Amino acid sequence: MPSDNRLASNILLSAAAVVIVIAGIKSAAAMLVPFLLAVFIAILSAPLLRWLTNHKVPGVLAVLLLVLGFLLLGSVLASFVGGTLTAFYKDMPLYEQKLQALTGHGVTWLRSMGVEVADNVIREYVNPGVVMKTVASVFNGLGGVLTNTFLILFTVIFILLEASSFPAKVKRAFGEETQAFAHFERFSESVQQYLMIKTVVSFGTGLTVGLLLALIGVDYWALWALVAFLLNYIPNIGSIIAAVPAVLIALIQIGPGAALLTAGVYVLVNTLFGNVVEPRLMGRSLGLSTLVVFLSLVFWGWILGPVGMLLSIPLTMVVKIALETRPQSRWIATLLDH
Repeated sequence: MPSDNRLASNILLSAAAVVIVIAGIKSAAAMLVPFLLAVFIAILSAPLLRWLTNHKVPGVLAVLLLVLGFLLLGSVLASFVGGTLTAFYKDMPLYEQKLQALTGHGVTWLRSMGVEVADNVIREYVNPGVVMKTVASVFNGLGGVLTNTFLILFTVIFILLEASSFPAKVKRAFGEETQAFAHFERFSESVQQYLMIKTVVSFGTGLTVGLLLALIGVDYWALWALVAFLLNYIPNIGSIIAAVPAVLIALIQIGPGAALLTAGVYVLVNTLFGNVVEPRLMGRSLGLSTLVVFLSLVFWGWILGPVGMLLSIPLTMVVKIALETRPQSRWIATLLDH
């Protein structure tokens, strides 16, 4: 009986500790999010840094070259998003008028079919201003990350500069026989492989969506391609969210036929890349079940917000690898496995 009581106490203490840690992470999300982004950007940049140093480029110069590349890419992206947002806001009144006319035609059609619909009901539930502001909020979300750009950038610089001396520090801290660095290398390799494959698949998704939307004639097709690229990092629901504003604009700008065609484009592209290309490239390297992927998306999104959704898979990989390092928790890691 005492052993049973000890086991129950350990379970309760562990559960309480987990709850306290989760609450602490959630309360510190504003500070943790830029740091986590910097860590994963540094991990993704590590192979390129290694390639530069292997080609006789000094370490500090290699880091500076990477930083200049980040700044150039960020400047181009910020200029593109900012210019497109300005043009979109200028066109918003026109889209609102078209949406109002479209709802008016819908009311007329319903009344011709014998369905009585009051005008105020349409204005209440199909408010053009609210709908278009919802579309604009998608763009504003893209600019939200840019507010911490310099903090993220400087953190990436310091992480990359410390990368070369990190193994030696770990061995001095935990001893020559420590497995800590081996676990970190395994995590780093898993995250690098996942992020690289996901980047390639997301780029293909965004490029294909943009080209097909351009053929249909949907306004701001390049921006919808960028949104499709970014949101494809969010498992399961990212592609659905990316499709909503583009389908809405196609409906307002061209009509119901174009909206259906646009929706078909997203279904086709995401089925091709999400169910055919990505599984072939990813194989079993992800090592997480489909249910765990979805639950991790919900969990990390709740704790860290949209960035948590983007990083849900790498963060869950961290937890899984940490659980595998201890015999007492290895069974939990097995449950998370594919």
